Amino acid sequence: MREVQSLLVTGGAGFIGSNFIHSCLADRPEVRVVNLDKLTYAGNLANLQDVERHPSYRFVRGDIADRQLVQALVDELNPSAIVNFAAESHVDRSILDAAPFIETNVRGTQALLDVARAKWENHLDQHLFLQVSTDEVYGDLGPTGSFIEESPLAPNSPYSASKAAGDLLCRAYYRTYRLPVVVTRCTNNYGPYQFPEKLIPMMILRASRGQKLPVYGDGKNVRDWIHVADHCRALALILLRGRPGEVYNIGAGCELQNIDVVRRLLTQLGKGEDLVEFVRDRPGHDRRYALDCRKIATELGWRPTVSFGDGLDETISWYAGHPEWIENCLTGEYRSYYDANYGRK
Repeated sequence: MREVQSLLVTGGAGFIGSNFIHSCLADRPEVRVVNLDKLTYAGNLANLQDVERHPSYRFVRGDIADRQLVQALVDELNPSAIVNFAAESHVDRSILDAAPFIETNVRGTQALLDVARAKWENHLDQHLFLQVSTDEVYGDLGPTGSFIEESPLAPNSPYSASKAAGDLLCRAYYRTYRLPVVVTRCTNNYGPYQFPEKLIPMMILRASRGQKLPVYGDGKNVRDWIHVADHCRALALILLRGRPGEVYNIGAGCELQNIDVVRRLLTQLGKGEDLVEFVRDRPGHDRRYALDCRKIATELGWRPTVSFGDGLDETISWYAGHPEWIENCLTGEYRSYYDANYGRK
């Protein structure tokens, strides 16, 4: 089992990163955590208000592509592991402008890898670089089957292409330099602190206000949904026992059509389906993703524990109880983005 004393977490003010930091500090309060985040539109320090004074936690604002800054932090902390959540991560935004995705997801990942390699080259067995990726790098699956870790990468959006490029850089640094890298690929996450451009929080917020719910195409695109707490638990296990050079799929086996997710939300919120508004499908919209997760179950004993029904109830309650957090997210920039993507039939 790997000894973890300190972590450099990149993108820790985002949705999954902030949940991971909360989980880490709750379970292992002695582990030092430095959170490096650029604080772009989806990075929100309010996500970490509860831990900002924790003695083991420190926030640094900065870009993972800034090698000088990353080098200084790694020299100072000498982290047991780097956990890279930092990413431009929304498909729709990548269709509007791919450049920021290349900058962060490719160049930024390379900068982190280079700094880690230089710092750890004489002690590789004591460290780990954990690249948090996505099932979208596999591309469109078709109506049956599941992706395994060895499935070919066939990304279909600028976002997923940039994440696939970062994954392949990680593979190359392991094969070329023996840098201890693990790549994880997870299905759709949901839960507290998720930025409201994503499907579930967007639909919760709009339905609660009686606003129309924009659903792409016919709404029959299929995704596997996992509660963010289950994802964070998987990442914690991988930090301790994951094998360098490996890829681990992480999913919950909860495949649902988007329209069925929306209908369940409407039912739980006591709203009618007349709020649903089908809009023109986005370009290159993958029809279905599904992951075979037997590897992480067999090797590490991980399995999801949060049912979709319970997780959805908890998520709805969280958003209902955090109106200030929501209002702070719904800026003019977000409204402009919403109009650009969904203001069309």
